[in-house]
Parts: sequence; structure tokens; C-alpha cells
Amino acid sequence: MRTNIYPAIWFEKDAEQAFSRYTAQFAQSEIITTNPVVVSAKLKAVPFIGINGGPYFTPNPAISFMVICEEETEINQLWSALSDEGEVLMPLGSYAWSPHYGWLTDKNNVSWQLYQGKLDDVNQQAVVPTLMFCEAQQGRCQEAIAFYQTVFTDFKQQGEMLYPEGPAKGQLMHAQFVIQDFTLMAMDSGVPQTFTFNEGISLVIACADQAEIDYYWQALTKDGQESRCGWCKDPFGVSWQIVPHDIDQILANYPHAGSALMHMSKINVDDLKK
Repeated sequence: MRTNIYPAIWFEKDAEQAFSRYTAQFAQSEIITTNPVVVSAKLKAVPFIGINGGPYFTPNPAISFMVICEEETEINQLWSALSDEGEVLMPLGSYAWSPHYGWLTDKNNVSWQLYQGKLDDVNQQAVVPTLMFCEAQQGRCQEAIAFYQTVFTDFKQQGEMLYPEGPAKGQLMHAQFVIQDFTLMAMDSGVPQTFTFNEGISLVIACADQAEIDYYWQALTKDGQESRCGWCKDPFGVSWQIVPHDIDQILANYPHAGSALMHMSKINVDDLKK
């Protein structure tokens, strides 16, 4: 089995309700499994999980989700549904990069960029996590992408564009790259912000074996930060979860694995099973 990457959204307690709404709003979407802590789903065929973790973290626009829609009508429908009790960050309209685009935060504080464009050989993934480097991380996007290239051996750059003017002149306005067949976008903020990366949105690396867990943990925490239960932060403050690919089965089949996990930083699979 190869490594997989997918995003995780932190909720206080309503992950299943939120994903029930999302799967009704997005085409090609379904809830796969659910339990009191974790909901596994696909939105427009892209894997996600939702975590009921309590009131400790809240998503913010430092990581948003770029939703690529080929039809204007789909964007309008999503905008109407997601903007209910949400906040508009960029009004829905025509922009230089897309004939129909808007950026909003929904009632769960999750940020969505709705973009009219084509799904093709470059844009194969309909929902793309988008990292915005701001506040303390402002101007570090190029440095971060260079770092990810050293961590992920199958890294593929798919283009970048710099700000031509303004306070962020020369910084990255947009970049796209692929790791483990999963597309990510990244940018420096064009204007000052009051937020930065936190655990509200994280990226999960589902590892094939202990050797992969050890490798990614060491690579991402070398100048980053270790946390608990397989969570860590890279040198730029982006949160990652480094877990075995069959973590759900391990927790279900080994009675004391959940208790053991709570006492771990990096996950040790053998110790979980013991």
C-alpha cells in the first residue's frame, strides 16, 4: 500500500452533522464511516475526515479548500448553501483568474474558494487544500515549497506566479504542486492577516508501515514541533497527522490501543497493538 494524504477538519462536536450537509451540497460525495470521534467522507471524490475534538481549535482561512467547478450553476448552488450563516471574504464575481469565483467561510469556520475552471491533466482533483502563508509565516511560501520538495520524493511542481506589485511584490501569489498523487496549492497573503496555521485544518499522512511513520515524523519535526497522538507541526506551523494507514482497524481490534495512543507523540504501531 502506498502512502495517502488527505485533509482533516476539526470540530467541537458536530462533525457528522457538518459532513451530512457537505455531502448533500457537493456532487460525488458520501460519508464512508462514522463514530463519535471521527467521520470519514469524500467530497467531490476527494477524501476528508472530520474530528470531534472539543473547543480547542477553530479552522481559519490560512488553509482553505479550492473547489474547481466547470459550470457556473454549480458554483452558484454551492455559494448559496455554504454562505448561509457564513462570511464572504471575496464576493462572487468575475476575476482575472476565473470568470466566476468567490471566497467564503461557512458556519463551521471552514473556508472555501469556489473557482470556475476545467478539470484536466493538470487539475485532476476537484477540491484542493490551499495553504496561505500569513502573519508570522508571511513571505515564506517559496521556502516552504522547497522544504516539501526535500521531504516528499515524488514531489511535482505544477507552476507558480509572483505578485507583480503591492506590499507582497515578489512573493508567491499562487503555486500548485503534487505530493503522493495529492494536489496542494499555496500562496503568500497579498494583505496583512490576523491569523495563521493551526490545528483547525491539518493534513493526514496515512503511512504504509512504521518505517514511513518514522521517516515523515523525523522530516517534519526536525525544525518543527512534536505534539500528541501522531500530531506534529512542520517548520512553518502547518499541522500534520502521521498515522498508520489502518489506524481505524487497530483502534477497533486492540482494546487498549486508544489509551496507548493518548500517551504517544510519534505513533509506534507495535506498542499500540501491545
